[in-house]
Amino acid sequence: MDFVTIDFETANSSRSSACSIGIVEISGGEITDERSWLINPEQHFDPMNISIHKITPSMVQDAPTFGELWPELLPYMNNKHVVAHNAAFDMSVLRHSLDAARTGYPAFQYYCTYLLSKKILNELPSHRLNNLAAYYGIELNHHDALEDARAAALVLVKLLEHKQQPTPAELSAALGYKPGTLYAGGYTPFSASASKTKKPGGWKRKNFSHYS
Repeated sequence: MDFVTIDFETANSSRSSACSIGIVEISGGEITDERSWLINPEQHFDPMNISIHKITPSMVQDAPTFGELWPELLPYMNNKHVVAHNAAFDMSVLRHSLDAARTGYPAFQYYCTYLLSKKILNELPSHRLNNLAAYYGIELNHHDALEDARAAALVLVKLLEHKQQPTPAELSAALGYKPGTLYAGGYTPFSASASKTKKPGGWKRKNFSHYS
């Protein structure tokens, strides 16, 4: 039961405007490391976003840009099993941020606790992270990147225990999902096994330098 959870907050509606990231590592079902960073998006902050995550321009003015921070983030994700709640959003932020920094994609498989929880806990009226945290008795200061990453990690541990599956990959397979992937040439989404992708082999990206 080893995986990494991530969560992004953004300055505005642009997926390349990451202003914070939280990362939590799980090993043997236990949290072994957790960190968060502020990021200077070099973009404007929308008042609506500030009202949600409470991060302001002055808080990030001396923070690294995503491109400057990426060498520190890369080892947490490369060749790992990466998890996010509503992974479509966080993976889109990651891809757009890497594209904006003209930096290659890492290689990993990823999983979505939002979609997995909808299959397992279909009796719940909502599968938002704060509702799942309340259901499992997990403390959460919602929309803090580290708190959200930690809650997503603990939710996945509960889901794995619920279905008696040892890994996110096996849990996903048991529920009819295939892992999403990021790779040097593009990505594929976390999706139902029978669903059709936009293009054979997934989505392609610009030919920037890449990591193996």
